[in-house]
Order: sequence, then C-alpha cells, then structure tokens
Amino acid sequence: MEDENRRLKTLVADLRLELAGLREDIAFAQAEHGVSERRACKLAGVNRTSNRYEPRPDRNAELRAELVKLARQKPRYGYRRLHAVLERRGEPVNVKRVYRLYAEEGLAVRRRRRKRLQRERAAEARLVRANQEWAMDFIVDGLANGRMVRILSVVDAFTRECLALEADTSLGSERVTRALYQLIEERGVPENVRSDNGPEFTSRRMLGWAEERKIGLVHIQPGRPMQNGHVESFHGRLRDECLNASWFRTLNDVRHTLDLWREEYNGERPHSALAYRTPREFAAAQAYGNVGSKERFPYSHRHGNDDGLYSPLTEDRETPVIAG
Repeated sequence: MEDENRRLKTLVADLRLELAGLREDIAFAQAEHGVSERRACKLAGVNRTSNRYEPRPDRNAELRAELVKLARQKPRYGYRRLHAVLERRGEPVNVKRVYRLYAEEGLAVRRRRRKRLQRERAAEARLVRANQEWAMDFIVDGLANGRMVRILSVVDAFTRECLALEADTSLGSERVTRALYQLIEERGVPENVRSDNGPEFTSRRMLGWAEERKIGLVHIQPGRPMQNGHVESFHGRLRDECLNASWFRTLNDVRHTLDLWREEYNGERPHSALAYRTPREFAAAQAYGNVGSKERFPYSHRHGNDDGLYSPLTEDRETPVIAG
C-alpha cells in the first residue's frame, strides 16, 4: 500500500510539471504569434479551465508550520495528542484538519513492533490411547469480594477426562509441577503435555521437570489458542455450566464446587464427542478393548515350558492347558 501511494504521488507530481510546461507553451504562442487562447489550448491538448486555474493560497500554512515544529519537539506524539496540545495553546482547530496536515507532512509515528515469540507449529499426533497427551491451561474467575482466582485445568485429550482443577489466588510453575506429579502418581506418566507459552509452562523449573521424566512439552504458537482446542473447549463448558452459575464467597468454596463439578463432568455428563458417553465410560471401554489392559485380563498370561498358559486358575492342574 505504501509503495502504491508513493507511485501515485510521483505520477501526480510529473503531471503537474507537465501541465506547467504546457501552460508556458500556450502563453508563448499567445504572446509571440498572436494565437487565441482557444486555438493555443487545442494545439497543446489542454483544457482551457486547466490553463486558467490559479492555485489557492494555503490557508493552513501557519497551522502546518506550527504542527511540524511541535511534532519535531515531540516526535512520539500522535496527531490526537498534538491536537490536544494545540488547543491548550489557544488554537482551536478541528482534529480532522490536524490529521490531514499530519498525514500530508509525513509525521506519522513509527510504531515500535513488539518482539513476539516465534514457534513452528508442532505436529499433532493422532490420539489413540489415554495418557498419550494431556492438555492444560489457566482460566480466571473471582470471589464475591472481587479477589481473583486462577484455576489450572488438566484434561486428557483422548478420553476427555478432566484430570485436575487446581484453584488458588496464585499458581506458579512449582504448583503446576506439583499438580502434574500427583496426577502421574494416580494415572501414570503421559507422553506429551500440551500448553500455551505462559511463564508457568515455559519456566526452567517446568522444562527441567519434564526433561527429568522424559515428558514431551508441546507449546502452541503464540496467538493460536485453538491449537490447544481440547482444553479451550473444556473451559467453555466449565465457564458456562459451573463458574457462571456459581457465587463464590471463599477460596474453599471454589475448590469444593470445582471438585463436585469435576466428578459430575467425568461420571455423569454425556459428552457429544464420545457418542454421548461420559468420559469415564469411554475410558473404561477403551481400557477393556486394550489387550494389555489389566481390567480385561487381570492375570498375567505367559507360556510355560509345556506351552501352557499360566494363570492362578491353572497353576495346580496336572494336565496343562493347551493353547489354541
């Protein structure tokens, strides 16, 4: 856009120079050869109105000079602030007029671009089992006295179970790793944990904790919250069904309400993405379908020297059970 405007300004300037030269030729023809204005304009290909045009004097000359002087003194002021300064000095002028002169003189403040973290988009693996990827993020709410409460949500991206809702007025990286450690004690180690680029998730403590346990940290691209869509969708349900429907007086009230709602979400609320099964029912069905699941095969099956299958039910039998 800037290049196009520059080309248009150059073209207009060239046309003006060309018109000035033609007007001189017309004046010369009239003075030296006695040609009429109509005839001279026709020969030069110029409209008589253009030939007679006299530029109006710049009625904004004083304001323009004052604006340029003020902008050089205060180079970081925008046109609105410069307009306010001019009015304080007793020069009433329309703000649109100031903006027009401000733009004509090229006084626009060069914006300092904020340096943003650049990340390549992480490849999204196909989710086929529980603990393959956890997703976590923060959501904010408040108490009746106006105090802010932060809530850490951790969701299993495959089973859609809500694994944790940690609430406090402040949650740093130490609290985050502590909550994840408790979940690992209950459910096992996840392969990956997906999050945004908040300081709690990118701190040295968090990176070292994950490296020590061989857990992959998947950080989404800045400004792309839907790359962490599972927890964002969960937050929509949490906000709509729990936080907006509750009035919290104390922090303990928040924690108690979240615990009850998490139990309802996992065990009673049908989930549309799971064929209207609850996350707990879906997780149990997936565990039953897993050949290595202890729920489906509670005893360890192995071949003995006699090619029989071992289990507590066949341990004392004289005749081995034939596989097949």
